Amino acid sequence: MQISRVAVTGLAAISGLGTSAEQVWQNALEAQNGIVDLGTVRQENWPISYAGYSHDFSLSEELLSLREHDRYDRFIHFALHAGHEAMMDAGVDNTTYPAHRIGCIMGVGMGGFPYTEKYHQTFLEKGGRRVSPFFIPSIIPNMATGLLSIQKGIKGSNYAVASACASSGHAIANAAMEIQLGHQDIVITGGSEAVVTGFTSTGFTNMKALSRNPEASQASRPFDQDRDGFVMGEGAGILILENYEKAKARGARIYAELVSYASNADAHHITAPHPEGAGAAQCMQLAIQRAGINPDQIDYINAHGTSTPLGDIAETQAIKSVFDKHAYKLCVSSTKSMTGHLLGAASGIESFFCIKTLSEQIAPPTRNLDNPAEGCDLDYIPNKARKGTYEYVLNNSFGFGGTNSSLIFKKV
Repeated sequence: MQISRVAVTGLAAISGLGTSAEQVWQNALEAQNGIVDLGTVRQENWPISYAGYSHDFSLSEELLSLREHDRYDRFIHFALHAGHEAMMDAGVDNTTYPAHRIGCIMGVGMGGFPYTEKYHQTFLEKGGRRVSPFFIPSIIPNMATGLLSIQKGIKGSNYAVASACASSGHAIANAAMEIQLGHQDIVITGGSEAVVTGFTSTGFTNMKALSRNPEASQASRPFDQDRDGFVMGEGAGILILENYEKAKARGARIYAELVSYASNADAHHITAPHPEGAGAAQCMQLAIQRAGINPDQIDYINAHGTSTPLGDIAETQAIKSVFDKHAYKLCVSSTKSMTGHLLGAASGIESFFCIKTLSEQIAPPTRNLDNPAEGCDLDYIPNKARKGTYEYVLNNSFGFGGTNSSLIFKKV
């Protein structure tokens, strides 16, 4: 069976750095801070006062009426907006190919926590009759893909992937497989997440996973000796994946080619990575082997790089074990230093950064990297974007439960 090539023909991004792909990209290149004070969003009992929160985001009434806005959780709003923007960017609709040949597969790590909290409080205070009949449709992870398919009239494969912080990496891999096997011509993919709430932040705080830095702009500092935990973020990163030859035939702009992917498990601990990054290393090795390239052909890695003491050193050790001497020649950065950690949407927006790196030949920096920690001695592109020659780039995402994802994109 012939395996089809996979092109990236559309992009969209939302984060604390902005509400459009261009805004997010330009602010990242300038090492801007997307981690801000929550202001009036924060309630009195929240343990956090800042996050990678998109204060400026609002969903157009053309996509969802004001009446319908309140029926769906914020992560669904992100998915609708970014899905629409990515389709516009790719120049596609439900007539570009037969509707049943256009799919939608997204990663959503936690689903509708804001609405879960809201309606649980309603249930306790006012009773079950006051809980909205739209409660369940407003929170389930696959409603992001479901509602987008309804709005856009697309009838292909449609589902959500939930694998913690690797969710959108796995979703992108599944989308690529659908195209490679000839099952779909286009898949809208990536991830969406919006769980900056009191309940979730309390859970992460009690795990001692979040940064306790008093300064929002300084809190996310991957690979730095003063890192002390991750910062919660929200948003979406959406890609349009398309059959490469068909994209060329219709004259589409092709940003990059998705050439490989891999996933595996640490089988080590429910939250902590393997101390030597063994699972992460094997995942990267699998992706490189499947791409049919040598490790020294990778030019840039957008790291998982969450700013946690254990995670950053484990990923660094994994990179060293896979790339050997080349580890010190390739560029590595963590854009979570600017966006915070988008959890299930992390690989979506970080794949966006990888693809823009290839198409524009400049890699985003790691913000707040002032004093690299002991053992964190790679080229993490500190504080200033790096122009270069980028042919192959790799994106890592690792999640609770020991689940791992690696994606490889190629310049076209």
